[in-house]
Amino acid sequence: MAVSFYDVNHCSSLLNWERRDDSGAIHVTKQKQLHLHYDLINFTWINSRTVVLLDSVEKLHVIDRQTQEELETIEISEVQLVYNSSHFKSLATGGNVSQALALVGEKACYQSISSCGGQIFYLGTKSVHVMMIRSWRERVDHLLKQDCLTEALALAWSFHEGKAKAVVGLSGDANKRKAVIADRMVEILFHYADRTLKKCPDQGKIQVMEQHFQDMVPVTVDYCLLLQRTDLLFSQMYDKLSENSVAKGVFLECLEPYILSDKLMGMTAQVMKDLLLHYQDKNLMEDMEACIVHMDITSLDIQQVVLLCWENHLYDAMIYVYNSGMNDFISPMEKLFKVIAPPLNAGKSLTDEKVVMGNKLLVYISCCLAGRAYPLGDIPEDLVPLVKNQVFEFLIRLHSAEASADEEVYPYVRTLLHFDTREFLNVLALTFEDFKNDKQAVEYQQRIVDILLKVMVENSDFTPSQVGCLFTFLARQLAKPNNTLFVNRTLFDQVLEFLCSPDDDSRHSERQQVLLELLQVGGIVQFEENRLIPMAEKAEFYQICEFMYEREHLYDKIIDCYLRDPVRKEEVFNYIHNILSIPGYSAEEKQSVWQKAMKHIEELLLLSPNKAADLIATHFDDQIEGIIKNLQDQFLLFQFLRSLLDPREGINQDTLQMSPCVTEQFIELLCHYSPDQVLETLQVLEFYRLEETIQITQKHLLHEASSYLLEKKGDVHGAFLVMLEQLRSKLLVLTREIEESTELHLLKDIEDTLVKIIALCQRNSHSLNQQQREALWFPLLEAMMSPQKLSSSTALCQYSEPLKSLTMQVLNNMAAFIALPSILQRILQDPVYGRGKLGEIQGLVLGMLDTFNYEQTLLETTTNLLNHDLHWSLCNLRASITKGLNPKQDYCCICLQQYKRRQEMADEIIVFSCGHLYHSVCLLSKECGIETKGQMRWTCYKCNSSNKGGKLSENFSELKKGNGASLAQSSSESLLDSQQIQAFDQLCRLYRGTSRLALLTELSRTRGGEKHGLLNVSQGDPALNSVFQNENFQLHLTPPPLTEE
Repeated sequence: MAVSFYDVNHCSSLLNWERRDDSGAIHVTKQKQLHLHYDLINFTWINSRTVVLLDSVEKLHVIDRQTQEELETIEISEVQLVYNSSHFKSLATGGNVSQALALVGEKACYQSISSCGGQIFYLGTKSVHVMMIRSWRERVDHLLKQDCLTEALALAWSFHEGKAKAVVGLSGDANKRKAVIADRMVEILFHYADRTLKKCPDQGKIQVMEQHFQDMVPVTVDYCLLLQRTDLLFSQMYDKLSENSVAKGVFLECLEPYILSDKLMGMTAQVMKDLLLHYQDKNLMEDMEACIVHMDITSLDIQQVVLLCWENHLYDAMIYVYNSGMNDFISPMEKLFKVIAPPLNAGKSLTDEKVVMGNKLLVYISCCLAGRAYPLGDIPEDLVPLVKNQVFEFLIRLHSAEASADEEVYPYVRTLLHFDTREFLNVLALTFEDFKNDKQAVEYQQRIVDILLKVMVENSDFTPSQVGCLFTFLARQLAKPNNTLFVNRTLFDQVLEFLCSPDDDSRHSERQQVLLELLQVGGIVQFEENRLIPMAEKAEFYQICEFMYEREHLYDKIIDCYLRDPVRKEEVFNYIHNILSIPGYSAEEKQSVWQKAMKHIEELLLLSPNKAADLIATHFDDQIEGIIKNLQDQFLLFQFLRSLLDPREGINQDTLQMSPCVTEQFIELLCHYSPDQVLETLQVLEFYRLEETIQITQKHLLHEASSYLLEKKGDVHGAFLVMLEQLRSKLLVLTREIEESTELHLLKDIEDTLVKIIALCQRNSHSLNQQQREALWFPLLEAMMSPQKLSSSTALCQYSEPLKSLTMQVLNNMAAFIALPSILQRILQDPVYGRGKLGEIQGLVLGMLDTFNYEQTLLETTTNLLNHDLHWSLCNLRASITKGLNPKQDYCCICLQQYKRRQEMADEIIVFSCGHLYHSVCLLSKECGIETKGQMRWTCYKCNSSNKGGKLSENFSELKKGNGASLAQSSSESLLDSQQIQAFDQLCRLYRGTSRLALLTELSRTRGGEKHGLLNVSQGDPALNSVFQNENFQLHLTPPPLTEE
């Protein structure tokens, strides 16, 4: 339910009323809309800002009109409100009213509720009830009676700020209203303080008392500060709470957030004293320091606070007290210098605490010279020039106030330079930026620069880095367009000699970096270039030389700098690549760099063959053969060619135009330096000639590599013979070892070689005929059985079992390509096994029989699976064909008449598997039926007609000629495009498998042949024509399809 509030304006004049024009109309402007979640039966204004609503369950809702907030809800069912039902239902006249009016009468109370003078009267069955809004004071007192002091203060403060709703009883202007409310809040605060102390737990842990006061005391402080009654807070309230020591401590601690947020700037001297003592007792020195720097210093005992801060190392607070309390900006620096200067002058390292002091001193000096107060705020504008002058005069003092006889000149500048040279010079640089170019500023700048030069150049206790920082600072200042500083150029020459001293090997990189920074910021103008480069080369400052050569565009000489620099040698490749690749360099510059790189190509290859090969392949591809000819070191040439030609090294081979001779040269070097990697490298290389490469591998007796190349050439038998010869030689050695020693290291070698030979035979047996297969497998079997023939039964040793295992491995693998009868016949025809008993080959025969049994079981299982699959498919096909058809509708899809209403005797009903139903006459009229061999062949009109009523395609002519294999012929207007035809062909190829009939025929033939015995050798080779020998043969063992019952 929604209640809307409107602004109504009515303009009524007699003329306008007479004419009835728009000016006499009532203008209504919608202001707000109140959405209710209950049924409303009465709406009453109690004043201009507050509305009282009565809902259907007799609950009063007090609503603020402006914010639409529900202020209160009251249950008035006890009033027993009188409803005017009899009038609305017209009971006196017989109730002849509409149902709507009668329904409204159930809750009609218009005459029972009335408002007047801020009151609402409710008529009950036994009495009259009056409702009114309490005044603001009554509302506060009501909360006080309920002992809700915090809520009473919050409500009173909302009255004070004008944020409360439904306020009654406040009159006069805003200041008068606030004063009245403030007095009442003060009374409540006194009551609240008394209650805080009375309700404090007398017994228990101190933590319980602290928690009690932490919950109560901040409320008092908060409202006193909101009312701006600090006099009340630090007098009566503080005295009252000081009666309890725990309450006093909590009171002092809760002042901290107000001090840090600058809401409380000052307090009485007594409270401030107690605050400092409390923080000192609690060892909260950092919190106390944070409070001091935010407070009005007039409320502090300056001497006491300074002593306290110095004893507890509160340097920020000490500086703040000196600056704000006494306008003294020099005394804090003197105190800090006295602490950090002695260990620095003695060359000792500072403790962490003194390092903190030194850092604070630098920041303080920076703030003073920049016109900023420390640690926060700004120095008053009238004091800024005075403070700057005082700080400068202090820094450039010749001696300190309490100088000893041996004190060096300018102690303050010297101390800061020793502490942190770079940061001190940065402070001066920032100060020089802010200086105006008046006479005094220029004098100060020149004076401080002269002092810096005197202190650092005339003393040897500064490091090269520190001296370099000074001259870098000076170079930056001298490079400014409005520079007024003067520095003797001789000093820069002295610094150059100091940094480039070849006799001093210490801090080499530091001295070079310092000189480089000095040149980069503009110090180059202070030196003679023809003198700088020789000194840099003598000192081995190659980065300096690079900087100078780059200024003169001598990029080829920079290559020498990189090659001589042991730290940056590897970076020379990137430098050459950038010069030759990045635009912006002239052709002459690139040519000079190209020539220099070619001159040092051997040195580049020694540095990194991989990076050098990448560089050559990118920029010098036309010079590769010349580089190869000029390289005298064969191992270096090998590393270069491997990085260049091996694809695994990452260089793109497509961009290289190399002759096969280069690749063959690399292969020969590889055979010499790394023969173990020849085979795997040949497998990834591309550009080489087979005949020449075979000669190279045979020359170096690398049999596996030769076998791989022969196989790649197509000479499978030659590859096999090479590996077989290697196997025989190892077996021969093993036979000798059996007689002489018990070494076992050859067994692993023989097994590895045998595995490779078997893999070679398996890879190529698919493409060979039976005779060629036997030429591979039988010599291998003979080679493995020959050591066993040589061993007598009494001389068998521990090698006989491993050899038999390897022989069985050969038999198991060759059985997949050679018929088992052929294998057995070959074994029995052997002269060694052909006479005597078969005990020596009993293990071989039994192993072959086990293999046969396993394959027979596998064959039977496969046959059963195929038969079951075929049976299931045929059953489902039969069930689908014999299943009854369920038409989608009971009318013909052509004439749209129900088939039941047609009475023609000759008219038949045709139902298709798609669910469409037709009259036979209708189908004939659409040429959807054709008679073939005395039977009618019907086609669905809707499924085969693309234009819903158009003519069928001319494929019916083919059907009439006898091509009636399918009833679903496509029309000429729905031909497939090329993409659809290609997709359909791909789908057919994907799901095309071996014919099930062919599988069953093959399995039947195989099982029939088993009855002839194992030793019956077949005349032909049926295995070659078997579907199982086809490499594309796959078994589609899918679960049977689900069919609808």
